[in-house]
Formats: sequence, C-alpha cells, structure tokens
Amino acid sequence: MTYQEKKSIVSLISTIVIFGSYCLYMYSQFPEGGLEAEEAFHYWGSFVLILMLVSIVAHILVSIVFNIIFRITTQEKEPTFADELDKLIELKANRISFFVFILGFLLAMGSLVLDQPSQVMFVILIASGFLSDVTGSFTKLYHYRRGV
Repeated sequence: MTYQEKKSIVSLISTIVIFGSYCLYMYSQFPEGGLEAEEAFHYWGSFVLILMLVSIVAHILVSIVFNIIFRITTQEKEPTFADELDKLIELKANRISFFVFILGFLLAMGSLVLDQPSQVMFVILIASGFLSDVTGSFTKLYHYRRGV
C-alpha cells in the first residue's frame, strides 16, 4: 500500500471520528425545550464555527502523527513532490467533493424555499460538508487503488 493510500485511509477514518465525536458532544449541549429563533442561530453558528476549528486542528495533528508513525514504521520519508498522477487524482477528488457540497448547499437553500425550519438548513449544510470531505477522501483512495 502506498503512502497516498494510507494517507487517504487515515484521512477518511479521522474525518468520521472527528465529526462523529463532535456531533455527539454537541448533541448533549442541545437545549431540552427546543430553541427560539435567536438561540437557534447562536447554537448552529457556534456549532459550525467550532466544528471548523476543531476539524482543522485535529486534521493537522492527525497528519503530523501519521507522518511520524509512517516514518518510524517504514523508515521512509513523506514524498516531497507530487507527480502528474497525484495532481490529477487531487483535482478529481476536489471536483467531486465540491460537487457534493454544492448539491448540499442547494438542498439547504431549497429547504428554506419550502418553508422548513432554519435548523433543517443548518443540518443539511453540516451534513453536506461532512459528506463532501468523506467523498473527497474516498475518491482519492479509489483512484490510487484503481487508477484514473
């Protein structure tokens, strides 16, 4: 298994674990009696902002730990360059990931058009962000395994 395949698997697993654990933590913080409009925007706004910060920091830490463990176990350094195949796979994964997020964004805006509560929009946006990240990692893994 190549470095890129291992990195894609670690990224996929860490994305699922980070998002799942954060959602479980925030679920316990959700008010019992429901939310008023102002409280709802405060809750979901803080949910998204903190999720972004936690996700960025956690992905950086996971990447550092992965590179340390990879170097210790294989005695190899991380590749310092990306060839045309790596760039092409990255572009394809980004394209599919962006498509998934834009589709989720359109669904979220559609939920507002259909007079759904604002909470539905936030849930769809958060879920589409998560799915786009998972789809990007899975696409990279797929293309490194099967080719372009």
